[in-house]
Amino acid sequence: MSNYFSSGNRLFAGAITILAAGIMHTAQAAAFPDKPITFINPYAAGGPADILARIVAKQMSDVLGQSIIIQSKPGGGASIGAEYVARAKPDGYTVLFGTAAAHVVTPLMQKVQYDGIKDFTFVGMVGNIPNVLTVAADSGLKSVDELIKDSQANPEKYTYASAGNGSSPHLTGENFKQKTQAKLLHVPYKGAAPASTDLAGGLVKVGFLNLPAVLPFIKQGKLHALAIAANKRSPALPEVPTMDELGYDGFKGSSWYSMAVPADTPREVVDTLYAALKKVSENPETISMYEKQGVEPFLMDSKAASDFVAQDRERIEKLLKAANITSK
Repeated sequence: MSNYFSSGNRLFAGAITILAAGIMHTAQAAAFPDKPITFINPYAAGGPADILARIVAKQMSDVLGQSIIIQSKPGGGASIGAEYVARAKPDGYTVLFGTAAAHVVTPLMQKVQYDGIKDFTFVGMVGNIPNVLTVAADSGLKSVDELIKDSQANPEKYTYASAGNGSSPHLTGENFKQKTQAKLLHVPYKGAAPASTDLAGGLVKVGFLNLPAVLPFIKQGKLHALAIAANKRSPALPEVPTMDELGYDGFKGSSWYSMAVPADTPREVVDTLYAALKKVSENPETISMYEKQGVEPFLMDSKAASDFVAQDRERIEKLLKAANITSK
């Protein structure tokens, strides 16, 4: 008799323990966030990722009722910031504001200590930013054709800036060289902000950088935009033609931006972050700020974002091989 009740008591106690753990887990998830969240920008401060992250952080902070801090960890083709998030506690308080470089290109090109897809859970896609072909305003170049012809005649004269090895501007620049036979030497930076500053200062001759990075210099008259590598003209630069319009059919180059947390982050936390991102993305105020910076809304939920990145990895792997871009 005593053994029967003893066994029953143990079973009852075990059930209570499991129930209590479940209640605690639910309460913790429901309480998220109860402290500030950190967005990790894997590029230099002041660049397109930083600009977009700050727009989203301000709006999401209002929705979630918690501060969101932007922390830049540039370098390594965005791998330094990506690895930092991959190794962070999976609680939703450390979020990677990532790109194809962080999740796809750098892991394909270099030995890194993380898997760009498996070590993350994607919260969602945020936006897409086209690249703009720009030259210094005093370069004398007025068209894409002039740039191509002069670079072929003077191959030692032209360098082009990117946001780093494997970045979208790098891939776009190499694709441009391959399709047009332009003679340009690649100069990688730790982000679009320092690259655009040196471009405006004449230290490099050409850039295929994200629009927000070069937009202030174009408006100041320090840079001249020759073309935009997008499907249509940007509201931020309505006077600048697309590469398609200039006869370079199908030439596109842009950077997508996503939000991702460490793998094993509770689904309830991921859903809370995405719900806030969705609300922010559909806010007319956010859309207006996007438009001023040349950002195209590109909202996707966690599953769609994960599928998109996996498909983009296949596309980029083929592009790297075709352009003969190898690891450094």
